[in-house]
Amino acid sequence: MKKQFLLISGGLILIFLFAFQREKPVTIYIIGDSTAANKDSSTFPETGWGMAFAKLFNQQVKVDNRALNGRSTKSFKRDVGKDGSFVNHWKPIFEHLRSGDYVFIQFGHNDEKIDKPNVGTSLDEFEQNLIFYIDQTREKGGVPILLTPIARRKFENGTLIHTHGQYPAIVRKVADHTHTAWIDMESKTTKLLTQYGAEGSRQLFLYVNSGDRNYPHGKKDDTHLNTFGADEVAKLVVDGIRELALPIQKNLILK
Repeated sequence: MKKQFLLISGGLILIFLFAFQREKPVTIYIIGDSTAANKDSSTFPETGWGMAFAKLFNQQVKVDNRALNGRSTKSFKRDVGKDGSFVNHWKPIFEHLRSGDYVFIQFGHNDEKIDKPNVGTSLDEFEQNLIFYIDQTREKGGVPILLTPIARRKFENGTLIHTHGQYPAIVRKVADHTHTAWIDMESKTTKLLTQYGAEGSRQLFLYVNSGDRNYPHGKKDDTHLNTFGADEVAKLVVDGIRELALPIQKNLILK
């Protein structure tokens, strides 16, 4: 009788643990640069799109935004600290990745800076680094999602100019060769900025008049988003999720 009781109790515990495991939220990790990164109050109204994106899911999805200012595919996994030591920002993500988690991978803005050897990458190195993140994510049972970099606000004669060279094309190439889902954020944000026009698109970016608490001399930044711009770009990422029919679309609270 005692043995039977123990077997039943043990079975109930296993069922409970299994149910608890299933109810754990899926985590979406974001790795990338300053256009997606979390910002603090000292740089407000600068806002990374990842900050707005994190608010668009129910409690069954947790967004863990690990994007960092100034990082590239190279420096995110081999960053040079102020004391000359190396920091691997990817390692703790890899260690905590669970099967079914997502990794949204968006680089390019800083990989282009080939004049900075600790940050810039050649196109070939950019390609290999993207494959590294994809392979490592899949090794842990995660789902990698590639994103091309968002467009900068650079208009010439009323036409938005592409500033990322061949880096977005490498993202597309890697996505095709590795059978990885991808969201063409360069194309989506190009369309968005074009709709707003050369002058109207300023309202998406970090344009601040002089006298601001954080920017006493004002700020004109055509790369980084403000709160409104971050909201708009986050919605475009959501559009991409729905176009790909990713399972996490059922957890979106944005209609």
